[in-house]
Amino acid sequence: MDTILHNTLTRKREPLKSQDSSGTIGFYCCGPTVYGPAHIGNFRTFLLQDTLRRVLEMEGKELNHVRNLTDVDDKTIRQSIAEGKSLTEFTTYWTEKFHQDCERLNMLQPHHEPAATTHIQEQIDLIQTLLDKDHAYTTNDGSVYFRISSYPEYGRLSNLDNRETQTQETTSSGDRNDADEYDRETVADFALWKSYKEEDGDNAWDSPWGKGRPGWHIECSAMSMKYLGETFDIHGGGVDLCFPHHENEIAQSQCATCKPFVAHWFHTAHLMVEGGKMSKSLGNLYTLEDIIGKGHTAQELRYLLLSGSYRQPLNFTMAGLNAAHSALEKLQKQVLPVLDVAGISPEEFLELPTTAPEGDMQFFQKARANLNHDLNTPAALGNLFSALKTLHSNPPKEKAEALTALTELHTVLTALGIRLEIQFPEEQPKVEAPAEIEELAQKRWQAKQDKDWGTADELRNELHHKGWQILDRKDGYDLAPIEN
Repeated sequence: MDTILHNTLTRKREPLKSQDSSGTIGFYCCGPTVYGPAHIGNFRTFLLQDTLRRVLEMEGKELNHVRNLTDVDDKTIRQSIAEGKSLTEFTTYWTEKFHQDCERLNMLQPHHEPAATTHIQEQIDLIQTLLDKDHAYTTNDGSVYFRISSYPEYGRLSNLDNRETQTQETTSSGDRNDADEYDRETVADFALWKSYKEEDGDNAWDSPWGKGRPGWHIECSAMSMKYLGETFDIHGGGVDLCFPHHENEIAQSQCATCKPFVAHWFHTAHLMVEGGKMSKSLGNLYTLEDIIGKGHTAQELRYLLLSGSYRQPLNFTMAGLNAAHSALEKLQKQVLPVLDVAGISPEEFLELPTTAPEGDMQFFQKARANLNHDLNTPAALGNLFSALKTLHSNPPKEKAEALTALTELHTVLTALGIRLEIQFPEEQPKVEAPAEIEELAQKRWQAKQDKDWGTADELRNELHHKGWQILDRKDGYDLAPIEN
């Protein structure tokens, strides 16, 4: 099945396909700036990128997934110096924290995770190419800037008019652009290389233009081209990166190579909290650690972050986390009867295949189809419950049919990254009732059949007084001792 996704560049839904003869899909994701814990707004984007990869893999596609780490910029330098740590020590700590959160959220590891500081030479080489082609210029202090006027198509991705793209004061989500703080000779141009300043401490590298460090935007072009080639298939990020970061990536990359940079742009809308903007000053800039501290799980957060369309802002609430908890519990309970018919354990369920069949699925095709149609995760989650409800009302009678249903379910859950904690309820040892109690229970059952409700109630009360409860079924009853 083809996977269709909205392309920010063309403003159309288009099939995702490989530009490479090998058939491998190159997928680059703008990763975290490792100067503190990633918040749940960051993880909304990362989780949806993870889900897109999973959906493509469900359909049998091969991917080369690259996610970068920004470990040198104004924030990482400033904070590491403030804490009296080397840049490497500081960013390594936050990188490890990020990886721990990714693991708890059941995110797949990218195939490559390059860091900016380990690819300085690649960035220098790309800057030199831009200088040689007169798309960049140096300043007296040894900085290098990209000349936006040399690229007439600038602004096409974000669809902003010329006045908006000239200032670069705000991002495409309307926030202040403070990701790369620098002074520009011309406001339209952006830094490729930033000359050394005393406040940078020991964080500088040699270059043909003098001591300094890369600007923020150049790292993604240099590293994506190294691992995916000069033209690749999908580039993902939050909507706030569309402008200026991704516009700048396109400009510097296409001017350097004279080739198209990315075929398909995938942007995720921002996350709101309790109906408002998420910010540190409001105290609602939640991390995964905060969510777990409030008694919720990483899987509940993942479920909630997948419950809305990636192209629309999602409102995060604590009530929403409670609903996610209930939904996961319901999913887990509804799987149990099908496992029982199939005769497999929860552990065996988790070992079932995860690649979709070439034809349609028998039970969960709607969920699969919605995942492949513009990554419609909320509809797919709804389809899961509808299909399980149908299975509950009309359960499979044959083991093979139940196994097919479970295999399809596991395939779709894996594509969503949802990991169920399924457990069969513990069977309680049956307690034999004394003959006297059995006789009273039988008399009470007969009275009930005779519609002699008064006698039935008296006998129930007598049984209760003797320490036994009677549990009625449609076709009989069970006896159980009353626990003190």
